[in-house]
Amino acid sequence: MNFSRRRGLEPEINVTSLIDVVLLLVMFFMVSTSFVQDGRLKVRLPESSATPEAHTPDKITISIGADGGYLVNDRALVNRSPESLRAALAKLAPNSAGQPITIRADARATHQAVVTAMDVAGRMGFAQVNIATVNQQPGG
Repeated sequence: MNFSRRRGLEPEINVTSLIDVVLLLVMFFMVSTSFVQDGRLKVRLPESSATPEAHTPDKITISIGADGGYLVNDRALVNRSPESLRAALAKLAPNSAGQPITIRADARATHQAVVTAMDVAGRMGFAQVNIATVNQQPGG
């Protein structure tokens, strides 16, 4: 008779499937995360005040008429395309880093014309975009 103890197998925990699930969850969360670019185009909201800001001569102004036409520093562009607006801005400010730009839009101008002007300015690197307003008269 052999009464010696048999060496039993040590219990194992198979973690391969657990690792697979964790890696799939990590990949899912990486793919489903929204990547937001905050600060690409900073827009300073207009403030209404009794005294207007001092106008600096090197400030660039984009005016948008009721028909959607663009004027850059009071000079009309040949057409309403974003490419002509980009060319006019590049001619005025080859290095746009840190230079302020003001957008003045007619109240009847389309929203698309204003967004196009903001998009062109943002893609060219203008970080300080102002939107001009007028003071509302009391009682009206």
